[in-house]
Amino acid sequence: MKEPIVTNSTCLISLERIHQLGLLPTLFEPVMVPPKVQEEFGISVAWLTVEHPQNTALVMALSQLVDAGEAEAIALALEHKTALVLDDRKARHVARRLGIPIIGTIGILVRAKRQGALSSIRPQLEALKHAGLHLTPELEQEALHLANEG
Repeated sequence: MKEPIVTNSTCLISLERIHQLGLLPTLFEPVMVPPKVQEEFGISVAWLTVEHPQNTALVMALSQLVDAGEAEAIALALEHKTALVLDDRKARHVARRLGIPIIGTIGILVRAKRQGALSSIRPQLEALKHAGLHLTPELEQEALHLANEG
């Protein structure tokens, strides 16, 4: 049984740019996004569930700390008690302080490799770098190590 997840737009955009968007529904179900994230992503896919966070006061408070999409995504993950796919360092810090488990776009690739959905993450990491995602050498090495490729 797949676990549910909430994602922010960075992961969706990054995976779409490297033609790996389909990894999300392969690994998780449902894949949820709040309306602001759907708006930022701009592409409608059948498996992506758009859901409004119910706690609007929390969204407003979080909006003082992070951008609107991140605020809605954090609130939605908290409401559903799910992990959150988030890459922004500040937003990750805020989400962790609320007790939300975090996975990044690179973590999605590692998980996909471990579950057999990818044979190697190295080409995907290269594609992400070419698509403009900033990867520190340390993060890249850690990802390759976790995927038994480094």
